[in-house]
Amino acid sequence: MLSQISIYTENKKGAMREITELMQQQDINILGSVNNDSAEYGIVRMVVSQPQKALQSLSEKGYMCKLTDVLGIEIQDRVGELNRLLTALDESNINVNYMYLSFNRESGSPVMVFHTNDITEVEECLTAKGFCGLGSLREA
Repeated sequence: MLSQISIYTENKKGAMREITELMQQQDINILGSVNNDSAEYGIVRMVVSQPQKALQSLSEKGYMCKLTDVLGIEIQDRVGELNRLLTALDESNINVNYMYLSFNRESGSPVMVFHTNDITEVEECLTAKGFCGLGSLREA
C-alpha cells in the first residue's frame, strides 16, 4: 500500500510549477503523478518520497490537501500486461476509481497506481492472482 497526496489547486498558469518548486525546496521526490482539472480548480495526485512532509509543507503554504491510501501493482513492460491486470480486477468485480502510471526505480518495471474502495482486500486478491503489490516506490 502506498500513501498518495491529493492537492486541490486553482486551475491557473504556474500552479503546477509552484507545487513542484515546493517539493524541490523540501527535497521531496515526485515518484508518480496525475492531474485532473475542471474550469476553476484541479486535483493533483502524487506519490512522493515523503508524503507526511509534503502534506505539512503544502498545508503550510495554504494548499488544501490530504493523504489517501492507494495501491501500487508492478506489471511487466510488455504488450497486454495492463489488460491482464484490468481483467483480474474485472473478474473479481473490483471497480477502479482512478489510476496512473509510475515505475519501480529498483526493478525498472512499470507500476500502476490506483485507488479502489477496499485497498487491503484488493491487494490480497491481486497477490493471490500473482501480481506484486508495492509498499513503496523507492528512489534510485
